[in-house]
Amino acid sequence: MSKNGKIFAWTLFDFANTAFSVIIVTVIYAKYFSNYVAQGGRSIWGLAVSISMILAAILSPPLGAIADYSRNRKRFLMLFTLLCILCTFLMFFVRQGDVLLGLCLFVLANLGFEAGLVFYDAFLPNITEKKNLGRVSGYGFAMGYLGALAVLIISMLIIPAQTDPNYYFYIRLTFVIAALFFLVFSLPLFIFVSEPTHSYSYESKTQLIKMGMRRSLATFKEIFIKNNYPSLKKFLLAFFLYNDAIITIIAFSSIFASDVLKMTDAQIIYFFAIVQSTAILGAFCFGIISDHIGPKKTIIITLFLWIIVAVGSFFIQSIVQFYFLGFTAGLAIGSSQSCSRSLMALLTPKEREAEFFGFYDGLFGKSSAIIGPLVFGIISDILNPRYASLSLSIFFVSGLILLSQVKINYSSNKLK
Repeated sequence: MSKNGKIFAWTLFDFANTAFSVIIVTVIYAKYFSNYVAQGGRSIWGLAVSISMILAAILSPPLGAIADYSRNRKRFLMLFTLLCILCTFLMFFVRQGDVLLGLCLFVLANLGFEAGLVFYDAFLPNITEKKNLGRVSGYGFAMGYLGALAVLIISMLIIPAQTDPNYYFYIRLTFVIAALFFLVFSLPLFIFVSEPTHSYSYESKTQLIKMGMRRSLATFKEIFIKNNYPSLKKFLLAFFLYNDAIITIIAFSSIFASDVLKMTDAQIIYFFAIVQSTAILGAFCFGIISDHIGPKKTIIITLFLWIIVAVGSFFIQSIVQFYFLGFTAGLAIGSSQSCSRSLMALLTPKEREAEFFGFYDGLFGKSSAIIGPLVFGIISDILNPRYASLSLSIFFVSGLILLSQVKINYSSNKLK
């Protein structure tokens, strides 16, 4: 297959997996679990998100190192993808009061989703040149939001009015649709994108695991103790902070819309359709901008947009105002995540992509989401979701300050 064909197959995985992200994490299952299964337990939903991220954070770095040694990225990606798909499908059987079952299935599904991203992202430096990292990463996120928009439209067509006696059956049916959507559109990556050439040898699986753990620990020491990559360390810490707030907004936005603004299911789905549409625009446009001004400056622009969203959510009084914030958040989410991925790919040493992405996606991406959702859920239950949303601005401002200290030598494309 041609290089462009492989890039398209790679982006289709983003198209596929965002069905899980939007239906389960963001729009439908989050509200269904919090308000119906757990009967108003916002802190329980926050706990579920945090537990899944703790597990993903622990597993991702050593798994990334193992994948680098064994050159089995596709095999690991397939394993975690199937875990996510199976558990998402089984969510159909979660009913009111099945709090433990609903929590366990979500934790396992989100673990599969998040751990799989380590191996998916690690393919990026192998399918395109450094000069196109921002653009190709943007294509992936744009395809992801296009997939989310498609599955939202399907869900909107099948979910009846809440007064319908079969309402919750159709709500649960969307979980099955998300699982099948993920399965079908993830296949091209496994079929057409090749594994990097194997260059390491190992005697047994036990040795492989030990090598992965040892290499993971060595990488941690290189970055954070020996300080061999000072600006990379600052970037990872900045990413830890602002990604914490982004994931929290994703996990609680539908709950905020329902509990604070009393929006109906149709209004919430329309809202997220707007978010996904603007996210496509943001991923494409800011991906191109990133290739011209660099990912660091582009991320800084998006963080200012996120600050507007966090502060604005405290003051909004109408659904129209919430739609405006959704438009802003859509532009920001498509670009901040895309540019963060391309900046990490730009700064990652060759032959260690999966390992370093294990720290990026795992130790910092996942562990950052341990704090935000839990704090947001607690503040929401004690005070209200408005104060919880306002608190997220602290994370964005702190991340912005750290990111501004990252120094990049653009002539050599290497981190100082």
